[in-house]
Amino acid sequence: MRSRIEPVKRFARTVRAHRELLLNYFRAKKQFSSGVIEGLNLNNKAKVTLRKAYGYRTFRIAELSLYHVLGRLPEPKLAHRFF
Repeated sequence: MRSRIEPVKRFARTVRAHRELLLNYFRAKKQFSSGVIEGLNLNNKAKVTLRKAYGYRTFRIAELSLYHVLGRLPEPKLAHRFF
């Protein structure tokens, strides 16, 4: 906090604010990992699906693609194949 660089001060404030949560990681002796949760991140899957759906002509097709990827629904019988 003695630094004159504002980004360094901001980082120090963030670390202070989350000190207990950061220390919990070390108290647990690295027994738990959040990798599984990060892999199941639905927001990321939705973003990737919408990025792939950029060329679709209607929103309905993009919506069906989202339902297919996020809900693991069967593919509808359309002319377009999903990725």
